[in-house]
Amino acid sequence: MPNSAESSSVQPTALVTGASRGLGAAIARELAPAHRLLLGARTPEALEPILGELPGATGWPVELTDYAAVARAVEPIDRLDVLVHNAGIADLGTIADSSVAQWRNTLEANLIAVVELTRLLLPALRAANGHVVLINSGAGLRANAGWSAYAASKFGLRAFADALRLEEPDLRVTSVHPGRIDTDMQRAIIAGEQRDYQPREFLTPETVARAVRNAVETPRDAHPTEVVLRPIPR
Repeated sequence: MPNSAESSSVQPTALVTGASRGLGAAIARELAPAHRLLLGARTPEALEPILGELPGATGWPVELTDYAAVARAVEPIDRLDVLVHNAGIADLGTIADSSVAQWRNTLEANLIAVVELTRLLLPALRAANGHVVLINSGAGLRANAGWSAYAASKFGLRAFADALRLEEPDLRVTSVHPGRIDTDMQRAIIAGEQRDYQPREFLTPETVARAVRNAVETPRDAHPTEVVLRPIPR
């Protein structure tokens, strides 16, 4: 990524949430050569490894469900070319065993926080005719047993993308629906399912990140509305 003030000033700006590791970090690496990056995570400490790897990037640490803090954090952003919503949680379980707190926490992190950050950044996105990329899930297309709250949040995220696309016709809005990805989150899910972890069963973060970059780099005469990726059994 170019380091001079002149080159970075003419580069498009991309904000990636959940960028400290896993898929978010992979997306940051893919976008780094052509973008001035703002990288989001809950704490500055979490961002230290990726910022050390991408010294041209800027940390953007904020708890996304602290809406007053988010409002303060977006104030300096007057133009934003790309917003990648990658942060989220996967609190799984059956409906019978779920709680109100689980549903609230999942919908808060995976849907409401996404909506509010996008709403606050609409002036900056409009100024750039920007592109909003929402990292959804296969669970946002089809719900599975044991994934009820998570699937509901992702179905809601898809509906939000559809509505945003209609309401903001000058923006591009892309929903990315990957299958399971080889990440730390996936390892925790597989452990909860009491199965052996086999990385070859899953997509790599790099593959999904490349799909995100391809969507962002799609020429402006096209609108990549949905990208669906599934792992090939190996």
